[in-house]
Amino acid sequence: MDAKIVLLPGDGIGPEIIDEGERVLIAVAERFGHQFEFQRCPKGGNAIDSHGTPLPDETLEACRAADAILLGAVGGPKWDDPNAKTRPEAGLLALRKELQLFANLRPIKPHRQLIDASPLKREILEGTDILFLRELTGGIYFGGSGVKEHPSGEEAYSIMTYNTEEVARIVRLAAKSAQLRRNKVTSVDKANVLEVSRLWRRVAAQVMAEEFPDVEYEVVLVDAMAMHLISRPRDFDVVVTGNMFGDILTDEGSMLPGSLGMLPSASLGVSGPGLYEPIHGSAPDIAGKGLANPLATILAAGMALQHSLGLSDEAAAIDAAVESVLEAGHRTADIAAGGEAISTAEMGDLVVAALQP
Repeated sequence: MDAKIVLLPGDGIGPEIIDEGERVLIAVAERFGHQFEFQRCPKGGNAIDSHGTPLPDETLEACRAADAILLGAVGGPKWDDPNAKTRPEAGLLALRKELQLFANLRPIKPHRQLIDASPLKREILEGTDILFLRELTGGIYFGGSGVKEHPSGEEAYSIMTYNTEEVARIVRLAAKSAQLRRNKVTSVDKANVLEVSRLWRRVAAQVMAEEFPDVEYEVVLVDAMAMHLISRPRDFDVVVTGNMFGDILTDEGSMLPGSLGMLPSASLGVSGPGLYEPIHGSAPDIAGKGLANPLATILAAGMALQHSLGLSDEAAAIDAAVESVLEAGHRTADIAAGGEAISTAEMGDLVVAALQP
């Protein structure tokens, strides 16, 4: 296969982890006889510095023409001024909107070798295998917002909106995903308080009843889900929810495997390239020190092979390589639990070596 993969290193540790993701993809191409063309583009804070915008036009056009996109991370203290005209995160939201990437898939399955790296007890974690589907282009992150005068000084507002089709398409994808897994969907909302959640619940129930009557379906309020996720995580299969709730819950869920550095994600649209990234941020405090865990990015590269390029065997090879490296006891600082830690590049070296035929 010939494929074009756009790399968006971004800020902080982004360039370091993208380097390792690229090396792994090159190793896969060599092993399986593919040709991958890579193009690096500015995105995030670095793009603000070089182009005055977090998403330059040339970056957007390159992404549109790609078969898949691999993103490192964006943001950092340098661009955190609340009075700035734009922020790195605005470029990420714009990219999702422009490419119509409405579905964020975040698998949460603790690696057997890292069960004890989690702050949760082994007996709670064992058997956990959750696929979160977070709606990505609607909700409060894309609603109207602003600041106006108020007798006390200022009043700020952000509006959460969803329409019928936005809810239906993400629920539909969740149900189809569940049919390939354990056949259970949990929809998370706040319908006891929010009108937008009441719409979400009505539409979700209708889609499940009319189109997927064979799939087990339940509804959980977001505050209850926050508790259940750390008290009985193995009870859940596919979890579908809105943009903000999904953002928060999946970050909470990162503690199940013990580190944000182990969790990849995929953002998919109706058509066009998918966007693949680790769920962690730019970690500017460790940038350039070789401490970052590249495994989430490497696993995200595997998701790109699976979902955008249709290369299931190649994706499985990456998963197997990561498993073998962990089985051998190799750990970066975030998962070393006080033991000996290896560097970002050393972890990449080991995964590349494990991919050799």
